[in-house]
Amino acid sequence: MIHSNQSSHWIFCCCCCALQTRSSTCVDVNSSRRSGSICRSQLSKKKLPYPPPDDDDDGMMKVVAMYDFSARESSDLTLHQGDEYTILHKQDQLWWRAKDEHGNKGFIPSNYVTEVGTIEANHWYCKNINRAEAEHLLRQEGKDGGFVVRSSSQPGSYTVSVYSQSLGKGEIKHYQIKQTDAGLFYLAEKHLFNSILELINYHKHNSAGLMSRLRYPIGPLGKCLPATAGFSSDKWDIDPSELTFMKELGSGQFGVVRLGKWRAQHKVAIKTINEGAMSEDDFIEEAKIMTRMCHPKLVQLYGVCVTRRPICIVTEFMENGCLLHFLRQHSGSLEQVTLLFMCQDVCEGMEYLEENNFIHRDLAARNCLVNERCVVKVCDFGMTRYVLDNQYISSMGSRFPVKWSPPEVLHFNKYSSKSDVWSFGVLMWEVFSEGKIPFENRSNVEVVEEVTGGGRLYRPHRATPHVYNIMYSCWHERPGGRPCFSELLQNTRQITEDTHTTEAHISQASIT
Repeated sequence: MIHSNQSSHWIFCCCCCALQTRSSTCVDVNSSRRSGSICRSQLSKKKLPYPPPDDDDDGMMKVVAMYDFSARESSDLTLHQGDEYTILHKQDQLWWRAKDEHGNKGFIPSNYVTEVGTIEANHWYCKNINRAEAEHLLRQEGKDGGFVVRSSSQPGSYTVSVYSQSLGKGEIKHYQIKQTDAGLFYLAEKHLFNSILELINYHKHNSAGLMSRLRYPIGPLGKCLPATAGFSSDKWDIDPSELTFMKELGSGQFGVVRLGKWRAQHKVAIKTINEGAMSEDDFIEEAKIMTRMCHPKLVQLYGVCVTRRPICIVTEFMENGCLLHFLRQHSGSLEQVTLLFMCQDVCEGMEYLEENNFIHRDLAARNCLVNERCVVKVCDFGMTRYVLDNQYISSMGSRFPVKWSPPEVLHFNKYSSKSDVWSFGVLMWEVFSEGKIPFENRSNVEVVEEVTGGGRLYRPHRATPHVYNIMYSCWHERPGGRPCFSELLQNTRQITEDTHTTEAHISQASIT
């Protein structure tokens, strides 16, 4: 990424894909918890082979496939949605060894299955969403009788959220699932059930006090399959002969980026790295770790082609491109709550990186991408350490984007998750200014002087005082004075909930 007072036009199409045409300004683009940490030294070493599977299934966990998965290597096992499997080994967090009903064994992506008999095994259940997110999902689908079941704000309780067009307009109601003293579940007291599953199945055919039957279960990820950590259980080095190069998406400081396919069926983004554009050997070692970073709000790095030069980086393809360009394209048409959802998506991805002791170093709207469902994902995490580009180099020899950097990076080249938090505040500013350049008319030198002197970005026109308070909290001079991403996520979720409720009341009042 190039940051200077000169104009530069960017196109973003995938993780690690900051593309710059040579003609234009800074950015114009399309739309510690040790228990969870990943040990880099262990991941960078060659992994030991998995032990032979134990054929004794007694006590083994049973799972059900939530998605179809086609085996990609001889060591993989094909999954069929709805079928049950036995887990033989869970030594790897992301890929498990499993057995199907026919005795076939192999590795499966752990995020494609869930344990049998749990509420998570149902497609209508959304685990980590609040009222506002449930309404967003239901309105996005727009189906009469669409519904989700979600965890309630009260621990151990669940809520059914239903969308109806019965009155000619989209309306959503929320029904808390209650329990009798005998442990029976109900939405309407006349109809009692032994389980939540029985309750849902009954109301699929009978409204019985609800504003609509529960016709269409709406899953949390819609129609999008979750990305897998690499294409297979131990695959990060991709054979170039397995790639089909399609149309060129752009070119820039790293090289050319193309839309492509892996093995003629999996759509990917492929970046060919120009010789001398980055420190290749160091990056390849880090790429082994980065393929293991798997989260719904991170653009997945599938692997790297290293058998020949120039090397290629293969990533998840994001249909709606860069967040920055997306904001500019849709300026004036995005609702307040939609802008909050975008920030929340980014915050979820950054919370995962923070939990795993991984520093992004270049968080900005240009380094976030938007998929076909308008979900925002973080990309390019950790890449700036390997960029060989003079416009990223300060007088101290460090590489950083000045307008997104805190004082400790500007003066001491000191990175931490709290420096990422500062950058997140600037990203929020970009979102609520609908794609403006921070410190727009100032040079990098002027920005350093202003930030060092205590100057901060003004409140953008789409940000409420409450939203601005969150972004401003990210710009505390001392790293210790800034919130962590888990705190930021909690705060953004609360404001999203409040904003969504307010907008819903305004919308309802305008209709009536």
